Amino acid sequence: MHDEIKLLNRVRTLDQDALTEVHNQYYTSIYRYIAFRVNDSQTAEDLTSEVFLRLLSAIRDKSAPQKTLRGWLYGVASHVLKEHYRKKKRDSFTMLHEDIPSAEQSLDHQVDDILQNENLQAVMQGLTDDQQNVLALRFGFGMPIQEVANMMGKSVGSIKMLQARAIAAISQRIMLQGVLA
Repeated sequence: MHDEIKLLNRVRTLDQDALTEVHNQYYTSIYRYIAFRVNDSQTAEDLTSEVFLRLLSAIRDKSAPQKTLRGWLYGVASHVLKEHYRKKKRDSFTMLHEDIPSAEQSLDHQVDDILQNENLQAVMQGLTDDQQNVLALRFGFGMPIQEVANMMGKSVGSIKMLQARAIAAISQRIMLQGVLA
């Protein structure tokens, strides 16, 4: 925690080495957190970049995080995701998959991948926001349960219950899809 505060102080001065260190240290975990929620690598990359752009903007506006960089980045990533889904809902258009067929992957395999991604996204969207956040933080961001509890302002037991219920709901949906397929 002390090292993060030192790093944060260097970031506030726009120290290029500190900014690079923040990017290197947090990019992958922020990307995994977002990718777990959007299930599209290009969109996840764009949204992850937006998180770091907002960090730079906050530093320039003198509204940079004061105590915890990791928590602030998670909060911004969560906000960016909400904005993304609001915009997506507002736009209400059908996504076309513009993947270029490759010789390495058959068309059948590509279609299977697309359907699996859409199914995972549909299953995740059927969960509550808290359940989605817990799964994204635990498995996408790689946070331990205690940190997730602190981040979300809930007890460890509550986080464990949210995680268990989310996994149970996903399992049930997957089994139902298997029966219906």
